[in-house]
Amino acid sequence: MHHLPKLLFNEASKCHVLCVGDVMLDNFYYGTTNRISPEAPIPVLRVERETKTLGGAANVVNNLRSLSLGCSLVGVVGEDVEGRKVLELLKEKKVQEQGMVQGSGVQTIVKNRFVAQDQQLLRVDFEKTIGYEKSVTDHLLKNAKKLLAKAQVMILSDYGKGALPPTVIRDLLEEAKSQKKISIVDPKGNDYGIYKGATFVTPNKNELNDATGLATDSDSEVVTAAKKLIKECGIENVLATRSEKGMTLVKKSGEVHHFRVVAKEVYDVSGAGDTVVATLAAALSVGNTVEEAVHLANLAGTVVVGKVGTATVTLDELEEAIAMQEHSHQGPKVMTLAQAKKQVQEWKANNLKVGFTNGCFDLLHLGHLKILKESRAQCNRLIVAVNKDASVRRAKGPTRPVHNEETRSSVIASLACVDLVVLFGEDTPQKLIETLIPDVLVKGADYKVSEVVGADIVQKNGGTVHLVKLVQGQSTTN
Repeated sequence: MHHLPKLLFNEASKCHVLCVGDVMLDNFYYGTTNRISPEAPIPVLRVERETKTLGGAANVVNNLRSLSLGCSLVGVVGEDVEGRKVLELLKEKKVQEQGMVQGSGVQTIVKNRFVAQDQQLLRVDFEKTIGYEKSVTDHLLKNAKKLLAKAQVMILSDYGKGALPPTVIRDLLEEAKSQKKISIVDPKGNDYGIYKGATFVTPNKNELNDATGLATDSDSEVVTAAKKLIKECGIENVLATRSEKGMTLVKKSGEVHHFRVVAKEVYDVSGAGDTVVATLAAALSVGNTVEEAVHLANLAGTVVVGKVGTATVTLDELEEAIAMQEHSHQGPKVMTLAQAKKQVQEWKANNLKVGFTNGCFDLLHLGHLKILKESRAQCNRLIVAVNKDASVRRAKGPTRPVHNEETRSSVIASLACVDLVVLFGEDTPQKLIETLIPDVLVKGADYKVSEVVGADIVQKNGGTVHLVKLVQGQSTTN
């Protein structure tokens, strides 16, 4: 996965994303609390600083700009101080805001959050929930259709505040489909039939529960609920965001992928969903596969919840997160079988191909290195099973091994091409292969596939066997 940010870096400025939805202004008041009010049993916040930032659909484009994407925003603000502030912030971020509609009599939506010691105490909202006049939404629809032509991806950021009534949603999704554009919907409410034809909808687990009436706690429950939405609402893909459990992608084909998160302290979830949607759109717009795009979106969401306020993720932060994930597995590489099984499950949950090879590796030579390097080239993560001392003696005689199992496993674990080492005392690694079910089984070409221990197990589970041509004269058996 290490190539992903480079693709995003190199292509981002060439691409364009259109975002349509409910635009807001987010105000944050930061301070300290050290006493209780004498008027009521509530803390008194002593405000020390105030920030104003883009919220709702405007936060989506804020995230897109942080990722160096060109973007347009279509939404509604009032002819008030708050509305003018939103337009000012959009210009500062270099967001193309010509699609914005300033409605006469419209009140700009404002969310005020009060924060002490990095924890929110209270949120106060100013908004009218009666929706907008048809002339306003007609103007919005006209602007969106005009701007869609130059975009690779369209995002509908639906907060249920009136900018996206069902008729507008249906028209825009039909237009996107006719222009063969990718459409991503951050949904609201429980009638997902209005999102028919969307390429993606991105409900959180609670929204998925509300929309389907089904439980959404376990992996299987989320998959069942997502498949119901796909079947009944005509949606191509459901990407369910699941807080500490990561994300689950369910495709119309029935294909399922679970993406786990790296444990991290959560400070603030304000706008995290916007970050996920923006990163998904950015990654898809530059040509990443669906799985790669979701992987990036998952990492971006993990980064942003570690910040305070309505925050964004930069390309540098995303690159750092990917690099950290790439190297997070390089802790203690020598594991028990139980530990290895858990690690393999985690790798597979993140769509990483797992390879497996084995040997005594008593006196490491060029032939060993060739097998190990070629093994790693066949997969994303390589497991090497190393014979324990007793099994080496049974195979090679009483004078072997020259080096004990601790030394041999440590040397193998020190190689960059090796991701996990597990010792085994049996004569063959059959038990390990049955437990770990690798995707690729690698062995020297002095074997036939039918002779490779565990080949039948791997192939039965959809994996492959790869034979490496040996380096002549490189063996310590004799």
